[in-house]
Amino acid sequence: MALTAVKIAVLYMLFAVFSIVINIGSQMLSIGVYKGPYSVEVSILVGTAAGLPLRYVLEKRYIFNFTSYNLAHDGRLFVFYSAMGVITTLIFWGTEYAFHIIYDTDFMRYVGGFIGLSAGFYVKYQLDKKYVFVSRISEGQQ
Repeated sequence: MALTAVKIAVLYMLFAVFSIVINIGSQMLSIGVYKGPYSVEVSILVGTAAGLPLRYVLEKRYIFNFTSYNLAHDGRLFVFYSAMGVITTLIFWGTEYAFHIIYDTDFMRYVGGFIGLSAGFYVKYQLDKKYVFVSRISEGQQ
């Protein structure tokens, strides 16, 4: 059992690092393309949207070993997964934006983003394990 927990932790950490790279990379790309009003806010949103579907697929399959009953169930699950992510997204956005306001440099904003994403991923795993990727008999009968 300990080996399984270690494997899950390593995979989750690798997926988190991969997601951070996609998120921060998408933000940098967004800032490079658009430097107008609210460019920081837009870049944070772009980064979040870029990583979400990939994390869902990777976590569902490799972390939680979860199989949806059908496409409708998978759609509802993705919506629920995304909704649970609102809390963790607020942690991420709040930390990154606080670093942006305090330090006023791109580098420190990205440091804040990294810290916020890391904390958010930990909370997200706990929420997903307890509420999202659980088998419910009633859902299988729909």
